[in-house]
Amino acid sequence: MSAASSSKKVAIVGATGAVGREMIDVLHRRNFPVAELRLLASGRSAGKVVETPYGAITLQEYSLDLVKDCDVVLLAVSGDFAKAHAPAIAAAGPLVIDNSSAFRYDPEIPLIVPEINASAYDPAKRLIANPNCTTAIAVVALGPLHKAFGLKRVIVSTYQATSGAGAEGMAELEEQTRNVLDGKPASNSVFRHPIPFNLIPQIDAFQDNGYTKEEMKVTWETRKILDLPDLALSCTAVRIPTYRAHSEAITVETIQPVTPDAARRVLSDAPGVKLTDDPANGVYPMPLNASGQFDVEVGRIRTNLVFGDHGLDLFVCGDQLLKGAALNAVQIAELAL
Repeated sequence: MSAASSSKKVAIVGATGAVGREMIDVLHRRNFPVAELRLLASGRSAGKVVETPYGAITLQEYSLDLVKDCDVVLLAVSGDFAKAHAPAIAAAGPLVIDNSSAFRYDPEIPLIVPEINASAYDPAKRLIANPNCTTAIAVVALGPLHKAFGLKRVIVSTYQATSGAGAEGMAELEEQTRNVLDGKPASNSVFRHPIPFNLIPQIDAFQDNGYTKEEMKVTWETRKILDLPDLALSCTAVRIPTYRAHSEAITVETIQPVTPDAARRVLSDAPGVKLTDDPANGVYPMPLNASGQFDVEVGRIRTNLVFGDHGLDLFVCGDQLLKGAALNAVQIAELAL
């Protein structure tokens, strides 16, 4: 097949948001065979021209007619929009990859992290869910460990960047930090509390069990991606005042005995993982280094003092706008090439 015949018409719905902009960049960085790129946004953005690696493209207001002849449609929109429009787009023929939570828990719709469960891709299913950013980053490390040693229990504590709340979250961090440094009071609209020099142990709404929905997403989605419906997994999710790249402290109890060296060997060969584990020389995962990178950094690997030779502690950092969103979506589209 020639390059021309394999090129794809691609549409991005929600192209002006943080994730949508990253999708444009990732398509180009990964040399995805784009024959034509259509950028769709809200009515107030329609008509504006944006510069892209594919040239200047005029934003258009979404309609089914504008996407139904595409090969791939990437959705970087709200769950409500996805529920209202994604099934109709998929029924028209395009492969639809939805970045919202609208379809992640539907047993009929694949939820895919290509390094871990690419086998879940079925060409007959035209709608695929992209996982929550925190989950995607975690399972890149957890998947290889489960394959090698088996997972019995997982405890996750997250340190999530403001870009997890989109471009508005990053803007609020910058603006309100400037206010604090200028001696002015910090206000908040995107986050529940002021974010500068603060940590907020709430992301999304609290559920009846005392966990937030963000925390439960990690449990529900990890179980589905790893095909471990009964995996015992608990998460505490915290918003921190950084721009981008989420960090996660992960404790695992394994079924088979495990050592840090054995885990390092497994992770050093794992796709999508960058082993960053030389603490004596100050080498370990950090959001500053993980930002803008495709791979997930994994380090601080050590025997867990509670679970002994069946336990590990590790620290993970990944760019949630990339592996947690745009990159993973494009990788799913690559499965269809």
